[in-house]
Amino acid sequence: MSYPTLAGRTAVVTGAASGMGEATARLLAANGARVALLARRAGRLDELAAKIGADGGQALAVAVDITDQASVDAAADRVRAAYGQVDLVVNNAGVMLPNPIAAGRLDEWSRMIDTNLTGALRVIRAFTADLTGAAAAGRTADLVNVSSIASHVVFPDYAVYAATKAGLTQLSAALRTELGPRDVRVTNVEPGLTETELGGHIDNPELAEQLGGMFAAIPALTAEDVADLIGYTVSRRREVNLRQLLVLPTRQA
Repeated sequence: MSYPTLAGRTAVVTGAASGMGEATARLLAANGARVALLARRAGRLDELAAKIGADGGQALAVAVDITDQASVDAAADRVRAAYGQVDLVVNNAGVMLPNPIAAGRLDEWSRMIDTNLTGALRVIRAFTADLTGAAAAGRTADLVNVSSIASHVVFPDYAVYAATKAGLTQLSAALRTELGPRDVRVTNVEPGLTETELGGHIDNPELAEQLGGMFAAIPALTAEDVADLIGYTVSRRREVNLRQLLVLPTRQA
């Protein structure tokens, strides 16, 4: 899709190595934004940056671990050194590791909380001054948090994942009260069933099969569908904040 108002913007996309993050980075770059690609898999980022460059876009691959504040801060410094002040942040990185609470998987709980919620906060901490500075200079400034339908729809055995996404949704709402008066838009996106790599992280065979059954029964969203929604959202005039976006496959209730 074409969004001319994105030309000249400077964006950071986390979780850019695959799925919704990769698709969003591609869309932003295709519409003239400079895009910093943040994720842990450096090789994948380098490949994506090369593809974007071959298509005439601008992209910077920055390997980062969002569970480490020093890593995030170093990444932010590198982005600013290359592209200057950031005016668009897409917090997309996340992990989904379902299991019954009775399984007591503290390793999975810690990883989800540290990535999905605290990781998003680390990124916000690193770039809030950029966003408020861009807004103060009269430019459009956006913070987009990618949450999930699981933040408010109950799925058995996804309790901790859902809690992290509910926390991100509530964080987005609260941040609008702090950043909105400073002309920074905050948008929360909640996709339903979407084709990404998230399901590949599940180590519970029964739950993996259950998720596979959902994909067999319901034509899922693509990563490009979500990217297009993000592109539309951040291309509105700066006085318009699409604050909460719920996007589902047509057949998902």
